[in-house]
Amino acid sequence: MASKTDVQVLLGGKVYTLSGYESEEYLQKIALYINNKMSELNQLPGYKRMGSDMQKTLLELNMADDYYKARKRIGDLEADLEDKDKAEYDLKHELISAQIQLEESTKTIDRLKEEINELQKQIVKLEARGYQQKS
Repeated sequence: MASKTDVQVLLGGKVYTLSGYESEEYLQKIALYINNKMSELNQLPGYKRMGSDMQKTLLELNMADDYYKARKRIGDLEADLEDKDKAEYDLKHELISAQIQLEESTKTIDRLKEEINELQKQIVKLEARGYQQKS
């Protein structure tokens, strides 16, 4: 089991201690994300005039929006990956079928070449007999 990590972070100008089983780096990234989101909201007209409860709610809504958009994106990427895996499987199947067909065609060509050689030998023999009968 991983050990618990305690790390002090700065959130909205105040120092907080975050605890968790993730790395200190990860917890700092979370704090940075929240600070960036707060900074983004502070750029909106009228945000600073809102009450702290409304600011907090707007921050939470924006974070939830980011979360659900990320989940949707993950779902889309997983579906795309699944489609590509299926297409890859289909292409591999087609390649194997084409290789089998090529092998069969090569064997047929070799067999037909042998037949042509045999027929050419028979032609030569028949022509030789024909010349012998004329003489």
